[in-house]
Amino acid sequence: MNNPKIAIIGLGYVGLPLAAAFASKYEVVGFDINTKRIAELNSGLDATNELTTEQLNKVVGTSLKFTTILEDISNCTTFIVTVPTPVTSSKNPDLTPIVKATESLSTALKKGDTVVYESTVYPGVTEEVCVPILEEKTGLKFNTDFFVGYSPERINPGDKKHTITKITKVVSGSTPQTLKKLSVLYGSIIEAGIYEAPTIKTAEAAKVIENTQRDINIAFVNELSIIFSKMGIDTNEVLKAAGTKWNFLNFFPGLVGGHCIGVDPYYLAYKSEQLGYTPEMILAGRKINDSMPTFIVSQIVKQLLKQNKNSQNAKALILGATFKENCPDLRNSKVVDVYQELNEFGFQVDVFDLEADAEVFLKEYGFDKLKEISNNEYDVVILAVAHDSFKTINPKDLIVKEGVVFDVKGFYKDPDFLYL
Repeated sequence: MNNPKIAIIGLGYVGLPLAAAFASKYEVVGFDINTKRIAELNSGLDATNELTTEQLNKVVGTSLKFTTILEDISNCTTFIVTVPTPVTSSKNPDLTPIVKATESLSTALKKGDTVVYESTVYPGVTEEVCVPILEEKTGLKFNTDFFVGYSPERINPGDKKHTITKITKVVSGSTPQTLKKLSVLYGSIIEAGIYEAPTIKTAEAAKVIENTQRDINIAFVNELSIIFSKMGIDTNEVLKAAGTKWNFLNFFPGLVGGHCIGVDPYYLAYKSEQLGYTPEMILAGRKINDSMPTFIVSQIVKQLLKQNKNSQNAKALILGATFKENCPDLRNSKVVDVYQELNEFGFQVDVFDLEADAEVFLKEYGFDKLKEISNNEYDVVILAVAHDSFKTINPKDLIVKEGVVFDVKGFYKDPDFLYL
């Protein structure tokens, strides 16, 4: 592959690190429809905290250009799509972002070009949804005039150890030549190595089951937590004991949200149901994990009742709002479900999270997040997200006498706290 010019479509948690990695070797144009995001990146700032200003400044303005103008990608020869793939309110795949991205890049597609999709999808989307759009919009013929590949993203937001170049990259192509071409391209930046999948659908399926498997495993221990709470048994102590066996898988109960684990199983379930099979285990896992906010709040209310306290107008503080620790991402965070459950029981609820994106938080919750917290003020404190910044906070200082602390993440390991 001789000096390809690469266009990255979508500059979020996946696209930006990928663009910067490729820019260390090639000329790259990063395209996004969000003008605010482009202005921010051009100023050397990344609100996702995936890249530092120093990392951005190494490539921006030289080998990497950011734009909202489609004409700026017209000279590119390889187009990589890294847009989100969410679900609708009815939990069906929402392919709108990937369809719109495909339509947009089609204006720049030429003979000999290659389009690669990294967005998580159900098997078949690349060839059955995206390729027909490209053919219709361009008049070009698939696998004659243009080629496609699928290389699933494996970004773990907030993880500074398993960064993009240190995770094995699965690649696939619509022809053997395309596969080799993409293997060389990605192999030039990925230190962890390349795995060549035999078909595009294989690569699509591999990605969607990675998160589905994790979702099911967490659902299992969440269900154990519900069962053992009725028995008066400490779930975490049970898991520690069971974990002494060499082949026991170590998963822990908790809230399951985010744009991957809490979403991807619905993509696989949707395709399965289209083919006439209802995936019982996958959907059962989703049901259990989605029920955990209700379970957590019910445990808190029961504890207050034991202490002859009423939830009406009781003050509650939630520590953490993002879907995972040490990142600002609020997408599909289940903490908002905990907040809503507390509201339904009459609690007055505050949320404290210095990591969370303030603008998105306001849109999600309808009020500004706390900038500081006061001692001896709350009847209930819930540690929902294990941000490193919370290590300096002692929840006991925040509660009134006989207040309740629920440590969802097992972060503080205090015997006086409630746990899953």
